[in-house]
Amino acid sequence: MSEEATVSTYTVDDIAKQVKPLSGNGFVRMFQKLWRWWQGVWGNFADKHPKGSKLIYMIFFFIVFSEGVTIIQFLIMTFLPFAFKAIWDTPFVWPAVALGITDAGGNALNYAIFNEPVKFLTAASETVLASDAAAVEAARAAGHTLQASGLGNFIAFEIAVFIAQCINFPLQRNITYRSHGNPYFQAMWYFIGWLGISIFVNALWGICNPFMMYWNWNEVLIGLIKTLITGGLSMVIFFPIFLIIFPDNNKMAKKARAKYEKLVAANAPAEQIAKAEAKMNEWEKKALLSDTDKELAAATSLANAKAVRYFAVEKSKTVAEQKAQSAADEQTKTAAQAEAAAYTEKLQSAYDAAIAAICVKAEKQTAYDAARA
Repeated sequence: MSEEATVSTYTVDDIAKQVKPLSGNGFVRMFQKLWRWWQGVWGNFADKHPKGSKLIYMIFFFIVFSEGVTIIQFLIMTFLPFAFKAIWDTPFVWPAVALGITDAGGNALNYAIFNEPVKFLTAASETVLASDAAAVEAARAAGHTLQASGLGNFIAFEIAVFIAQCINFPLQRNITYRSHGNPYFQAMWYFIGWLGISIFVNALWGICNPFMMYWNWNEVLIGLIKTLITGGLSMVIFFPIFLIIFPDNNKMAKKARAKYEKLVAANAPAEQIAKAEAKMNEWEKKALLSDTDKELAAATSLANAKAVRYFAVEKSKTVAEQKAQSAADEQTKTAAQAEAAAYTEKLQSAYDAAIAAICVKAEKQTAYDAARA
């Protein structure tokens, strides 16, 4: 089929299909218009700076999803500890290395990777920490009020973090990195990475927290530092780990091909060459799928932007024509007619650009479907 024939199969109705109708709610409609404007800006930037736009895209969504699941984790932790209230009075402090110092309330401070002592509140609103069963019984005997803490709080926290990571993983995999690797293999390494990072940041926090309590730092400041260490540091470490878990398929395909060609050139055993060839074909298929997926997403965004542009010009042309028809004097009418005529040329240009974008989108859709087959 010729290019002219392909273009001729599309109409204004096809342009309209590229644009999601605006909401009847004025507040929502405002954000929809902002989003359409941004799609146009981003599409132009991505065309001019493909590598830079890719990096910005990855960093942006990585941060957004990481912070988003942190909020979800916080909301879960607001209520979930009450489900484990029966074991609030069980301390979970390991390895419980005594530091020989106390906080402002006279509580002995320990270094621990997992540090969840039982907390009590005195009648004077002072916090009492109990790191072993004997200290818990002494606090009970003194009539202190048990707080959300101990093993119950630890279990609730780990469940909240695990749920957050179950949400974070598919978002990062499918949107941020657009990975097409084995999801079970990637999930396994993600889980291992999460465990390792969690232990590391907890160990680091276990060093910082006792001394900040010893120096009687403000609780708000301690909370901020904890967020930076346990949340911010985890996020920074996870970014390069994600690049390993969700590798660039094109780079992996090039490495696999180079390895295959090297084995062929060295007359390696047939079994070894066959294995390398299979691996090369696997990565090249993933690279093709990844490339066509990204190209389709970019083409869809561009088609949307061009369609929005077409209807914006059409609306301006209609306003100019109405202005010409309702003009009270000849001078105003002539000026409005000239404006409408100018918009006629702009409208044709916008139409051609929108149809061309739809054609590209259709080509990318076909390529993506073929890559998935």
